[in-house]
Amino acid sequence: MTASDKEFSGSIPEFYDTYLVPLIFDAYADDLASRVASLEPKSVLETAAGSGVVPRALASRLDTDARYVVTDLNQPMLDHAAIKQGPDERIEWRQADAMNLPFDDNSFDVTICQYGVMFYPDRSQGYGEARRVLKDGGSFIFSVWDEIKANDFADIVTQVASDVFPDDPPNFLPRTPHGYYDHNQIRNDLDAAGFTDVSIDSIEETSKAPSPRHPAIAYCQGTPLRNEIEQRDASLLDHVTDRAAEAISERYGEGEVAAKIRAHIITAIK
Repeated sequence: MTASDKEFSGSIPEFYDTYLVPLIFDAYADDLASRVASLEPKSVLETAAGSGVVPRALASRLDTDARYVVTDLNQPMLDHAAIKQGPDERIEWRQADAMNLPFDDNSFDVTICQYGVMFYPDRSQGYGEARRVLKDGGSFIFSVWDEIKANDFADIVTQVASDVFPDDPPNFLPRTPHGYYDHNQIRNDLDAAGFTDVSIDSIEETSKAPSPRHPAIAYCQGTPLRNEIEQRDASLLDHVTDRAAEAISERYGEGEVAAKIRAHIITAIK
């Protein structure tokens, strides 16, 4: 992971929420919300909340007296999430580093993180912090994407970007969001943090979009891949997006498109 992998600023949060969230996050957010709600927690901590897709799925399923603390390292994304969520006295929005959580030991029934641990600079440390703030018997539930070859739209966009910049291919997608999928590695990192009761579910969904251009914009302009493209040649951002849309169209046709997407959902008990 590079420093730019964590830069969700400028217009990225809006593109992310408008294009990427319905494309790949909504179905998994609903699944995560159902898992958390089934535990009937009175206190929930979310790290790396991004644009707030999980709070929008989860908040309505929590008890009226539940406490839900939503955090992210990136303030622009957190601001966007709070605005999209609307007023809710149960939710506290707080900028926080998952590597050094500003909460007491044994504070939460559940800690969650949807597609954020891949951005942790030290996963065992981040997992250790999640465990520290959990009450005994509490659950740490998080999700990661499977390898990029199991996620078709992301794979196509990566290939197109590599074709445009063959001497210095932008590798944000395979390097970071799709770079942490090995079950043994995940278990080892959790073990190093003190978790011993770990289960992993692999879930395949269908990623749907109203047109080939939708996923092209989602990945090229709604993720830090945009930063990588602009660092190489900012004038080619629209060109890469157009080429990606063409490649998706060639494979899936015009109009609504649908492709395979796959993720792992991990539950660790303290």
